[in-house]
Amino acid sequence: MAQESFTQRVWFLVGPTASGKTSLGIEVAERVGAEILSLDSMALYCRMDIGTAKPSADERQRIPHHLVDLAEPHEAFSTGRYLAAADAAIADVVARGRLPLFVGGTLLYLKALTEGFFEGPAADWNLRNRLVAQAEADGTEALHRQLAEADPEAAGRIHPNDLRRIVRALEVFEVTGVPISAQQTQFGQPSSRYDCVLAGIRRDRQELYSRINRRVDAMFEAGMVGEVRGLLADPRGISHAAAQFVGYKEIIAYLHGDTSLDDARELVQTHTRQFAKRQFTWFRRFPQIRWVDASPQSTVEELADAVIEALELDGPRDGVD
Repeated sequence: MAQESFTQRVWFLVGPTASGKTSLGIEVAERVGAEILSLDSMALYCRMDIGTAKPSADERQRIPHHLVDLAEPHEAFSTGRYLAAADAAIADVVARGRLPLFVGGTLLYLKALTEGFFEGPAADWNLRNRLVAQAEADGTEALHRQLAEADPEAAGRIHPNDLRRIVRALEVFEVTGVPISAQQTQFGQPSSRYDCVLAGIRRDRQELYSRINRRVDAMFEAGMVGEVRGLLADPRGISHAAAQFVGYKEIIAYLHGDTSLDDARELVQTHTRQFAKRQFTWFRRFPQIRWVDASPQSTVEELADAVIEALELDGPRDGVD
């Protein structure tokens, strides 16, 4: 007899940028009968293809991809909107007898799917810009001390150098008058909405940095500057969030005459490496990730074997074929 209800199993393949998740995810999906759901805040935007390393048309033809090209570049796209779209995509995939496989590296989305999500007030960009300017003038640690006075619990779990999260915590406190720590009571507890099983791919840091440098070079050769120029030419503009993505921010500065093309390329490489370094730190917050180590000699077939083995360690769950 069929189970009356069960928690839907959802697989995740995560890892830092340029670690090889896209090709590996497709290989895994083909073997296990899965469809891919993007776990990437940049791939959400239409016409932002080169700079986001979005799966190609051929790759999307091999395996259906969901949660890609959901918004125009001028639109704001909240985490709440992403979760709603993810719920709908999971239901669609499961209804056709396929397994949902999230592939990507956006930690906020991973946390929201596995632990729950605090929506909070809408972004106040004037307030955020003021706080960022204050951090630039006085240092991020000074802003962290300000947070410690307003919300000691939040300050205790946010690194003094994590400017984005510090700003958001101060923003929530100033807008609502209530500490963000008092409003995030669901964080740290596994979400009951899905049975989340996580595997990750990781590489030696220096190898990863070399892969990043080569990928950025390939993006520039593929016409990334032209892609950004086209976005800026759109009379609707580009949203503040989208314009801050690594790669787009630096090329926008070049197109505005603030830096040279060579310097922009070098900055994209540097900032992407820095982003990958932060990802290494952020992933430590997810001890349930089952890591698979990759080397320059690893084939995608070998890595897929290891990822599937890691994801299947617990065996079939009740109510899941």
